[in-house]
Amino acid sequence: MKRSLLALLVLLPLVCNAGEKTKRYRDAVSHEQLVERMRRMEQANPMAKLEPSEGEDPSKVNKPVNLLEQSDVVCFQGLATLVPKRAILSAPAGVRGRMNLAPGSRIVRWAEFYRLNRGWITTVEVSRPQAEGNELIAEEERDRISKSRNLVVATYMGGPISVLEAKEEASTETEQ
Repeated sequence: MKRSLLALLVLLPLVCNAGEKTKRYRDAVSHEQLVERMRRMEQANPMAKLEPSEGEDPSKVNKPVNLLEQSDVVCFQGLATLVPKRAILSAPAGVRGRMNLAPGSRIVRWAEFYRLNRGWITTVEVSRPQAEGNELIAEEERDRISKSRNLVVATYMGGPISVLEAKEEASTETEQ
């Protein structure tokens, strides 16, 4: 009984795979074939056909701006975060002292800083057209921002974003 069971276990995989096609193995690529492929690839190299650019070096003309110059700092109780310039919509007198980097403060991501300080920070979710200045923030929202005693930060999908001046307001001010 044990022998027949053992024989069945050994022969079962062979019987099950009998109907399948056997796998074909290819020979490995030879050195000559590899050299031929490399020679063809070098001839088709698109970088060899590329003409050198003319004019000033873009990496020297468009130097990156300092991150701190592009950001406002919000600092409180040993933690600090960076938000883009023009992301702070309102900073009442009571929170203006928190708008500079205190020595020894640890810089953290916006999400962590906001989670720990949401008692004195209010966020206003804006749409992309509002951030670009193509659309005004709703009147009741602007009224709420102006009356708030909290630091008001514009956010887009939860993260701080710069809000450009509305183009409609700018055009009416220049006409007057």
